[in-house]
Amino acid sequence: MDPSRGPWFLHSRFAAASIAVLGVLAVAVVVAMAALWPSGDGPSAGGASLDTEQARVVSVREGGCRAGIEATGCRRVRAVLETGIDVGVETGMDIGAGFDIDVGDTIRVVDNGLAPGATVGGQEADAYSFADFERRGSLVWLTAAFAFLVALAARWRGLLALAGLGLSLAVIVMFIVPAILDGRDAVAVALVGSLAILLVTLLLTHGVGPKAVAAALGTAVALLLTLLLGRFATAAANITGFGSDEAAYLQASGSDVSIRGLLLAGMVIAALGVLDDLTITQASAVMALRRANPAYGVRTLFREALRVGRDHVVAVVNTLVLAYAGASLPVLLVFALADTSFSDALNTEAVAAEVVATMVGSIGLIAAVPLATGIAAALAVRVAPEAASGDDHHGHHH
Repeated sequence: MDPSRGPWFLHSRFAAASIAVLGVLAVAVVVAMAALWPSGDGPSAGGASLDTEQARVVSVREGGCRAGIEATGCRRVRAVLETGIDVGVETGMDIGAGFDIDVGDTIRVVDNGLAPGATVGGQEADAYSFADFERRGSLVWLTAAFAFLVALAARWRGLLALAGLGLSLAVIVMFIVPAILDGRDAVAVALVGSLAILLVTLLLTHGVGPKAVAAALGTAVALLLTLLLGRFATAAANITGFGSDEAAYLQASGSDVSIRGLLLAGMVIAALGVLDDLTITQASAVMALRRANPAYGVRTLFREALRVGRDHVVAVVNTLVLAYAGASLPVLLVFALADTSFSDALNTEAVAAEVVATMVGSIGLIAAVPLATGIAAALAVRVAPEAASGDDHHGHHH
């Protein structure tokens, strides 16, 4: 077939096979999602509700707390409820040190569920307690600014990226989290959900061109490798997953969630966020080299693009390590205050779990570079240089 005519994936058997594999993967993901889809009968936290109401602070008084613990920096706050069944009612509550609260602040409060006039220690009990600050308005503005800048910088491709981000969040909120709570295997759910996110975001943002196909296949293989390494590493290091308060809460809730499985699921999902960036960059580098010099063969494309990949791996691994170190910083500070030796701190599960996640994720990233680069190089030499265009949304070239 004339390589300048027809869909790019008909230019060679390898290109057709790559599309076929991607299609089979997509069908398998859809079938697996249907099989793992949550029934909606998952456990709850024993009837305890985390719902809060909005209130606006009208006064803040230093000391004077109902519990009489002024020495701790406790303050007596009064606020007017703005939502819920008690709208307009003014209520008081104690707020401890560490919260910079002023008159006019909007806060979230939780109903204590006490009967009217209930007393504690001879004093009338507070009907509501402070839960947190109201942040949703700020988050909306920040998100809007982010979306505007993405659309301004990347235009149509940026809008597609935002749509892909929205779909990714939908998969996490509507499938991954409910399915895990419903008792489905956490690792299987995370893997299937991650592959669904991968296919949706890459193909939506970059189209079904050789660049996106190479990146998708390379990322899928790297994800599987990350999962296998994670299983081996957590077992070898005896990581149970109970290094956090959240894990203990999940176990106490009576759910059937495997805590170690949940830890592995987190590794897979966290790795995906960096893997797709790495693989699409490598595939893009290969396609750019192909357009710049159509005489390059597979080996030359692979070698030259891999030079770019090495620099990218160093930067990304450093980013990954710093991200995990930042997440573990409060734990490390606690150990430092307790004068715990570095080796003992490293041996604790809270830190060791982050080390395992960092090493497993980094190995997956390193493996993804030659995988995506090799697939992209093999595809690039089998299609017309025009088919390696950066705009993969046009599948026909005449």
